[in-house]
Amino acid sequence: MSKLFEPVSGKAFVGGKMSALKGTQETAVLNPATEQRIGAWIETPAGDVDAAITAAGLAQSGWWRKHSGLERAQKLHEVAGAIRERQALLAEALTREMGKPFKESMDEVSWTISAFDYYAEIGRHEMGRIYAPTMSGQLHCSIKEPLGVAVLIMPYNYPLLLFAWQAAAALAAGNAVIVKPSEVTTLATLLMMDVFAGLPEGLVQCLPGGPAVATRLLESKGTHCAAFTGTVATGQVVGRICGERFKPVLMETSGNDPFIVMPSAPLDVAVRGAAFASFLNCGQVCTSAERIYVHEDIHDVFAARLAEEARRLRIGNGLEKVDLGPMATRASRDRYEAILSRARAEGAKPIAGGQRPAGFNRGWFVEPTVLVNVSPAMDIVNAESFGPVAPIVRVRNFDEAIELANRSEYGLGANIYTKDLEEAMRAVDEIDSGMVWVNNPLLDNDAAPFGGRKRSGIGRELGSEGLEQFRSTKFVVINPKATPEEASWFPYADDAAFTGKA
Repeated sequence: MSKLFEPVSGKAFVGGKMSALKGTQETAVLNPATEQRIGAWIETPAGDVDAAITAAGLAQSGWWRKHSGLERAQKLHEVAGAIRERQALLAEALTREMGKPFKESMDEVSWTISAFDYYAEIGRHEMGRIYAPTMSGQLHCSIKEPLGVAVLIMPYNYPLLLFAWQAAAALAAGNAVIVKPSEVTTLATLLMMDVFAGLPEGLVQCLPGGPAVATRLLESKGTHCAAFTGTVATGQVVGRICGERFKPVLMETSGNDPFIVMPSAPLDVAVRGAAFASFLNCGQVCTSAERIYVHEDIHDVFAARLAEEARRLRIGNGLEKVDLGPMATRASRDRYEAILSRARAEGAKPIAGGQRPAGFNRGWFVEPTVLVNVSPAMDIVNAESFGPVAPIVRVRNFDEAIELANRSEYGLGANIYTKDLEEAMRAVDEIDSGMVWVNNPLLDNDAAPFGGRKRSGIGRELGSEGLEQFRSTKFVVINPKATPEEASWFPYADDAAFTGKA
C-alpha cells in the first residue's frame, strides 16, 4: 500500500473525521500506470450512510444555514486556501490513482481552488428580488433558500474539479453535502476531505461505495437534491429515483462533441487545438472532440499534420515527463479498444496510433489514434468513445458540417476553427449544444454556465445558474399595517353577484 493513501484506505469521512469502515466489501485500488496496489476502499454500510445523512441535516440546519452569507464566504475562502496548501499532494494522488499527467493534475487542483473562491463570493451576491406590489403599501419579494442536504455522485475523470463545481455552489447556497466518489478515484477524493476541517462537523462528508450507497443516499427522506455526472444509463436510474421523490437533480451525462475545421482556419493552430481537444486526459473528457469534420479542401493536409502531432506525444507514467498517461482502468482500455476494433471493421483507417505503445509491460496505456476514411454512419462517430481517438470525417462545405454536427443524440459542447466571421456566428447560432468554442477548445469559466442539451444532461454547473441548482425560491408578501383587502375578502358585495344578464 502507498504511504500517500494509507491514512484514507478503508475509511469514510463522516461527522467531520476520517473513520474506519467495518464493511466487508473491500476493493483494491491499483495504480493504472504500474498496476501496483496503492490502497483499498470499503463499501459504506447502510447504517453509516444513514448516520451521515442525519449528521448532514443537523450541520446544515444549525450554524451553516443560520449564519450570514459573509461568514459562509469566509469559510469557503479558507477551504480554497487549504486546498492551495495541499495542491501538490492532491495532484500526486490524482496521478497515482487515475493516471493523468502530473501537469494536468496540478491544473485540476488549481481549477478546484478557483471554483471555491468564486462561489465564496457569488453565494452572497444576490439572495432574491423586490417586485412592484399589486396592493399599495405592501412589500412583495422573493428570497433564496437552501434545499437542505445535497447528494453528489462523482465520475473518475475530474473527481476533484467536478466535486468543487457542485459542492462549492451547494455550500455557498447554504446546503450540506454528501459526496459518493467514483469507485476509481475514491482515495484522492478522501484525501481532499481534511480541507473542510474548519466547517461544522457533518457539513461535508464522503462515503465510499458503489450503486447501493448512491441509491440509499438518493432514496432517503433526509436528502433533498442531487447532482450526478456519468453515463446516460446511470443517469436515467438517478433521474427515476429523484423523479419519483420530486427531488431536484442536476445531471451531466456524456458528450459526443463535434470539431469543425474550415479552410480559413490557421491550420497549425487548428491541428494543435484538435490534438488537445481529442487527447487531453487520454481522451477521458466529456467535452473531448470526438467527431472531427474537416473541409475537403484541407482534409488531407490536416489529417497528416494531426497524425504527426499524435506521434509526437510522449506516453508514460504521469509522474514522469509525459503528455499522455494511461487510461484510468483496465475496463476503460478494453472498452476503448473494442470501439477502435469496431471502427476498423467498418472501414476506418488509422494513420497514427491504434495500438498499445511498445515497451510497456504494465499499465493500461494506449496510443493516441487518428482515423481517416471515417463516415458519418460509423459507431465511433455516433457514440462517446471516451478515449484518445480523433476520427476525421471529410465534408464538402460548411452547411454539411453543421448538419452532421447536429446529427447526434448528445449536445454538450461543440468546436469550430474558422476565421470567417459569418461561419463563426452561424455555428454559435445553429449548433444544438450547451457550449460552443470558436478557435479555442475546451475552455471553462467559473462565471459561465457549463452543461448540455439532449442526452447530455439537465441543468447547468458554474456561474449563477450553477448556484440556482441548489437553491429554492420563496415568494413573500408583507402587509405591514395588516389592512384588510375589502375588495377581495368575504363577504362578497351584493353587486358582484350574477344578475342573469350578459
